[in-house]
Amino acid sequence: MAIKNTIIREERLDFDMTPMIDCCFQLLIFFMLTLRYAQPEGDFNIKMPLGTTSVARPDDTALPPIKVRLRATGDGKLAGIQLNERPIANFNDLRSLVRSLAVGGGPGAGDRGPEVELDCDFNLKFSYTVQAITSVTGYLADDGQTVVKLIDKIKFATPRAEGAKP
Repeated sequence: MAIKNTIIREERLDFDMTPMIDCCFQLLIFFMLTLRYAQPEGDFNIKMPLGTTSVARPDDTALPPIKVRLRATGDGKLAGIQLNERPIANFNDLRSLVRSLAVGGGPGAGDRGPEVELDCDFNLKFSYTVQAITSVTGYLADDGQTVVKLIDKIKFATPRAEGAKP
């Protein structure tokens, strides 16, 4: 038996990367040119109560804030809504009342427009706070596409300890 010596040749395969890079750049440019910008969501002008070190002098020309109180049950569900100490049935009624109060103010009114102060119970679920913010900031017009803005300035009341009464 004869053993043959076989020579194994290593062949190197070269890949041309130029077409792949060209394709990637074409896709990148395509997506950049066809991108549609949507309305910004969650862009609220909110003042948080904590972190202030000095007491500022109140502005005499500013309107008093519209006070929205959200009460919670023991398990964090919404127990009631109040607007300036007046009970409200739901968030749609809240939007209607804020809409009537925001006439003459609203976005574009500068610092003299109305301001909403949200006073939420300690254990209220966050989704109800978001619904309240959505109700006071604006609504969709009858055409279903145009956003009508109501109030830009929102602040939160100083948080109370859990179970504390107002």
